[in-house]
Amino acid sequence: MKLDPLQVRLDPLRILLVEDDPGDVLITREALEASPLPHELEVVGNGEEAIAYLRKTGDYRNATSPDLVLLDLNLPRVDGRQVLAEVKADLVLRSLPIIVLTTSDAESDVARTYALHANAYITKPVDFVKFHEVVRSIDDFFASVVRLPNRSQN
Repeated sequence: MKLDPLQVRLDPLRILLVEDDPGDVLITREALEASPLPHELEVVGNGEEAIAYLRKTGDYRNATSPDLVLLDLNLPRVDGRQVLAEVKADLVLRSLPIIVLTTSDAESDVARTYALHANAYITKPVDFVKFHEVVRSIDDFFASVVRLPNRSQN
């Protein structure tokens, strides 16, 4: 995908990755670092931390509001489905785009996450190169095609 420099965001795309697999975090980080587009990546390793981060509570009271969340479903403490349900039920957070990025290709997970108002459902490729390409595509799309609402810097 060739990017039009006139359409690319000037401010960094702030991404919250909710992922407990260190390998998937590494691949995501590497894919984003290879992108010419400006971005900031924050990572939390479980659903409980994700909710605290998004609501800016506890250790995350000074967190920056993300523009986009990449959410795994199978997480410790609070699973991704519950995170999605809580975020989309929250009047302040519900407009936040959430992309489910998971290993599950179960039709029941796809249906349930869309019923919970996920913005997209992507099954993680098992191949490193394809996974890398998927992350870059998400980044390219949200940084150069999609118009996102302004988020608070706090």
